[in-house]
Amino acid sequence: MRPLKYFKKIILKDGRECVLRNGTQRDGEASLEVFKKTHKQTDFLLTYPDEISFTVEDQEKYMKEKDESGNEVELLAELDGKIVGTAGIEAVGRNYKTRRRAEFGIGIDKAYWGLGIGSALTRACIECAKRAGYSQLELEVVADNKSALSLYNKLGFVEYGRNPRGFMSRQTGWQELVLMRLELD
Repeated sequence: MRPLKYFKKIILKDGRECVLRNGTQRDGEASLEVFKKTHKQTDFLLTYPDEISFTVEDQEKYMKEKDESGNEVELLAELDGKIVGTAGIEAVGRNYKTRRRAEFGIGIDKAYWGLGIGSALTRACIECAKRAGYSQLELEVVADNKSALSLYNKLGFVEYGRNPRGFMSRQTGWQELVLMRLELD
C-alpha cells in the first residue's frame, strides 16, 4: 500500500496562507510541542499536559510511521513556518469487522482558533480517509464544545450516542461525550 500523502495551501479568514501537509519524522519535536500546548489550552481534549509521557524520539517515530502509512495519517497546519495545528486518522482495528472504520482527532493552538484551520484540517482528514478506503470516520467530542459540534454537524457527521461520564475533568467533573460518525461510502 502506497503512503497516504496530502499537501494543500489554503487562505485563512485573515488572508494569510496556511499549508496543510503530512507530518514527517523531522516534525517530531515541533509537533510534540504543539500537542502539549493545545492540551494545556483547553479542557476538551483527552489528556492533560502532565500525562503526556512520550519523548521527542517517540514522537519522531510516530510521525515517521504515519508518514509511511497507506491508511493512517497525521497532518500539520503550518503558518509562517510554524506548526499551529495537527489532525489525524487512525484505524479502529485491523481485523475484517473493524478495518473499514477510522478515528479522527484534532488540536489547534488557541491563538489560531476561528481562522478556518480546524475546518480545513477536518476536511483534509475526511479526504484522506476516503482515499484510504474507509467506510466510516468516527470521533468523540465533549458536549460543551459547541464550536466543534457545529463544525462536525456542518461537515455531515451525525450523532450516534452519548456517554454522560466520558471524561473526568479536573476542573468541572464529568464531561459528556458525543459520539459522532461520518459515512464515507
